[in-house]
Amino acid sequence: MTITKRVTFIAKPQSIEKMKELLNAMVKPSKSEEGCIFYEIFQYKNQPEKFMAVETWRDERALNGHKHSEHYKIYKSSYEPYCAKKYTDELEVLG
Repeated sequence: MTITKRVTFIAKPQSIEKMKELLNAMVKPSKSEEGCIFYEIFQYKNQPEKFMAVETWRDERALNGHKHSEHYKIYKSSYEPYCAKKYTDELEVLG
């Protein structure tokens, strides 16, 4: 059963580049994790302050492993000063 998450981030106006840097730093290490099927960050062309993380994991165990990784802990402890809003658009479990 795979899990796909879409998370939207709205950067503070003065923090767009820093938010982009923090989010993009998650891509390579996340893709190398056991159970990662897809992990990409997208920036909206007409709204450069808006980013979407799209990630697909093999199962809940893989997603939980991601949430306990060192790169996730770094991201989690450092993104808030640069982010005006964050929300999960969708959490989808497919069987």
